[in-house]
Amino acid sequence: MKLLFIRHADPDYEKDALTQKGIREADLLAERIVRTHIDEYYVSPMGRARLTAKPCLEKVRKDEVILDWLQEFIPQIARPDSKDRTHVCWDWLPQDWTVREHFYRYDEWLNDDILEAGNIREHATHVWDELDKFLAYHGYERDKHYYRAVKPNNDTIAFFCHFGVTALMLGHLIGASPMVLWHGLCAAPTSVTTVYTEERREGIASFRIASFGDTSHLYVANEPPAFSARFRECYYNENERKD
Repeated sequence: MKLLFIRHADPDYEKDALTQKGIREADLLAERIVRTHIDEYYVSPMGRARLTAKPCLEKVRKDEVILDWLQEFIPQIARPDSKDRTHVCWDWLPQDWTVREHFYRYDEWLNDDILEAGNIREHATHVWDELDKFLAYHGYERDKHYYRAVKPNNDTIAFFCHFGVTALMLGHLIGASPMVLWHGLCAAPTSVTTVYTEERREGIASFRIASFGDTSHLYVANEPPAFSARFRECYYNENERKD
């Protein structure tokens, strides 16, 4: 089985829509998707993901199937550096999150006073439970830290969603702390992350990430990846966002 996690195109966050660049990116993504064998397509309920999926689904003549748990992971916390307003739980300054050693451990990262105040465990568990139910329906049942291949298959499933929730799901699949993935990885708009099952013994499966954040469909069209999700590469680059 293969899972494709596709981030939405360059967003207009205020309108939950796409920028003009995002519209171009979505069209280029559709040219790639139409040449890719995909058995099932699922979409986040948020506008930017639906608009990204739209040209792809039109080309392959598939209807939109929305899964609510694919929406962006947006529960809020009171970040240490900013007590006057809340932030999504996956956006911390490095000098704040890296000093909390438990954030590096997949089985302890939720044991944190700030995350507990934001009820992050409940929100994360909901996404993980829904993902595991989805995988069980498609033949793979979770057994502690791996999966039972009850009905092994070669299906390819695409999720049009968001970076934050994708990193949360990837952490669950490979046994990694999402805090490390959220802050150590960056998926450009319309990037495709490919995860596949590895079944080295009959009936037992694990998930491996074959590629992360692939934007080759943009490069072949001379369309540079959008800067969205990134912060300035050098502090003195004034034309790039600081926070």
